[in-house]
Amino acid sequence: MNTQRFESITKAFREQLGGEPTVWCRAPGRVDLMGSHTDYNLGYVLTLPIDRDTWMAARPRGDRAVRLYSLNLAAAGGFELDSISRAPGAIWDNYVRGVASVLQAEGFALKGFDAVVHSTVPMSSGLSSSAALECATATVFQAVSGFTLDPVEKARLCQRAENQFVGVNCGILDQYTSCCGQAGCALLLDCCDLSSRAAPLAEGIRVVICDTKFKRELAGSEYGQRRAQCEEGARLLGVRALRDVSLDQFNAREKELPAEVAKRCRFIVEENDRVLQMAKALTAGDEAAIRAVTAASFKGACELYEISAPAMLALMEAMLKALGVIGARQAGAGFGGCMVAFVRAGAVEAFSQSVRQAYHAQTGIAPEVYAVEPAAGAEVLNFACG
Repeated sequence: MNTQRFESITKAFREQLGGEPTVWCRAPGRVDLMGSHTDYNLGYVLTLPIDRDTWMAARPRGDRAVRLYSLNLAAAGGFELDSISRAPGAIWDNYVRGVASVLQAEGFALKGFDAVVHSTVPMSSGLSSSAALECATATVFQAVSGFTLDPVEKARLCQRAENQFVGVNCGILDQYTSCCGQAGCALLLDCCDLSSRAAPLAEGIRVVICDTKFKRELAGSEYGQRRAQCEEGARLLGVRALRDVSLDQFNAREKELPAEVAKRCRFIVEENDRVLQMAKALTAGDEAAIRAVTAASFKGACELYEISAPAMLALMEAMLKALGVIGARQAGAGFGGCMVAFVRAGAVEAFSQSVRQAYHAQTGIAPEVYAVEPAAGAEVLNFACG
């Protein structure tokens, strides 16, 4: 247990809400090791639940109110379960409201609670801070209201909250990883049937997050446009989703598509194949394959899907020149946010120092660079204050 974090959250609960929390829940962020934008195309993603997570310390109420305090933002929030509406603007508690709204629409009898929220998942960085908050919220509602949810169903409902209530048309990847993650391994997720299998990482390979500190807002980015272009491509090709198109089939019919739509579709079809290649390479510790597949993914992200940003290019250059690097690529939806590197275990500190210096020298921005470990999915923690 992180004693310092536990104590700071408990202190905030006493000061902001009075008394002691009795229920503690957490849900992890995630990083995609391979598979950018393949999830909403019903393809494969190699995803890693990480030990950067969102904690909620809660106490049930006797009424239908939800009262919230964000320790990160030093901000209060809340709503009534009998009259849930979307708060105007990019209000963080809309994610909590959305989960409550969807759960009630599904017939779950919810009880109110007081909660302090604290997250170590960087916001607007591509590591799924919103999904971690949604999945932690659903777990708290389970605990205080006395119902159970299958992890996959919980992920579906949290995704619906983000799609329908918050207004971000995301795929299932973020919520699935946060709800269904397994400690110690990545997940090879099939977004068609929402099945997954454990994909262990070879000994000696560490996953290192490199944050550009270039903030991205998913709802205001070109994410929706990319998704619409993929859906148009699938329609013109006569398939349910781009998952159903092999590379050979795409090569044969590419000229039937508008040029820009064809570029987007080619990236997805190729990226889907790269996920399966990467899962094998990481488990086998095949450094040459890791290097080749990550390089191809980033080139496609820049030239075909066009989700790069100058900060990402600068950070990629710094990562690839650093000691101990095996390969590196984009993470999340792109347009800034985080990158991910695969680094030899003994070189993590030297790699991190080199990246920080080189990126800062080129951009004037101090990046965050840190190794992450595979973490368990959303859960009730086995401790309470009092």
